[in-house]
Amino acid sequence: MALIVQKYGGTSVADAERIMNVARRVAARREQGDALVVVVSAMGHTTDELIELARQITRQPEARELDVLLSTGETVSSTLMTMALHELGQPAISLSGAQAGIGTESRYGRARILSVDPQRILKELGEGKVVIVAGFQGISEEMDITTLGRGGSDTTAVALAVALKAERCEIYTDVDGVYTTDPRIEPKARKLREISYEEMLELASYGARVMHNRAVELGAVYNMPILVASSFRDVPGTLIHGGPEMVEQRNKVSGIAYDPDVAKVTIRGVPDRPGIAATLFEPLAEAGINVDTIVQNAGAEKIADLTFTVTRGDLEKAIELVRPIAQQVSAGELVSDSNLAKVSIVGAGMQSAPGFAARMFRALYEEGINIEMISTSEIRITCIINESQVADAVRALHKAFELEQAE
Repeated sequence: MALIVQKYGGTSVADAERIMNVARRVAARREQGDALVVVVSAMGHTTDELIELARQITRQPEARELDVLLSTGETVSSTLMTMALHELGQPAISLSGAQAGIGTESRYGRARILSVDPQRILKELGEGKVVIVAGFQGISEEMDITTLGRGGSDTTAVALAVALKAERCEIYTDVDGVYTTDPRIEPKARKLREISYEEMLELASYGARVMHNRAVELGAVYNMPILVASSFRDVPGTLIHGGPEMVEQRNKVSGIAYDPDVAKVTIRGVPDRPGIAATLFEPLAEAGINVDTIVQNAGAEKIADLTFTVTRGDLEKAIELVRPIAQQVSAGELVSDSNLAKVSIVGAGMQSAPGFAARMFRALYEEGINIEMISTSEIRITCIINESQVADAVRALHKAFELEQAE
């Protein structure tokens, strides 16, 4: 008997009919002999609806109370799923994040999991039950409910799989697996049979929305295989694992990711001396603002222009924090642009072969796309471009690296 952790996303449990369909899948899998822990997200757009409801009460909901409110979405899903299994004659029990032993830091809205105590889950499994866990949530040392941020149910599932020493973690969603790029933009996108943790982490971090990057990172650290598959169609998915990297692929680029949620801040005339960068970026870190790409253009007479990117939602706060510091260090004007996006090529084989940057830049140039900024890792090249040209960029790069061709 294998122990499997499954996760079903919001679209998979969006209404009563879909919850029953998932329950049938779970019951059939249980009848095959597998022990199952099932993590569920909130139904459909419940989380967004709860946020909107809170903002009808107050423009600035208190973080602790908002987390308590948002956690109810997954609680509803988990209890309904348990009822559906009972209706099918399958013993099951629903557990909140706290009841499932998920301990987190005391940071509301984006808490990280610090520990998992699986004893309650193991007890229920030992009694022959399917355990349904509310995803996206945990409990702090102060016994306060916390949420894990967008995509947090993925992280819940992988963390439980690791703690329970499961055979693998299965993520069920509304897509068939991981594709070379978004099929809605490029119809020729091809589903991958497998992908390495490193490649999937880069894709997830730079715009692919199939899985949350923190969940992939956790899987990589503990070598937990993750299957991404459809909850609507019985077709093979994509296995994310730590096997040999596929560096011998002819293309060596595995996928194209994009993210339209990019804003840029430029501080002109920054004094080029030690400590200035730290002075500017420390307040952003303390405010929980993630800074992505950073470019400094050194000029004459120890004066530089400093540009960095954040999400659009963080732009106003970032400017509010940085503007007074720029004035203190006698920098020049501060300008911003929120109509940007990033497009990335990702592939483990890129680190062992030359020419990928030139090929990427040529493809964008021939499409008439201007590159605002560039950042790289060993297996990724990212270009910041105008948001209006994202679809053209994705299609051009997919064609340039011949990703439509079968492996």
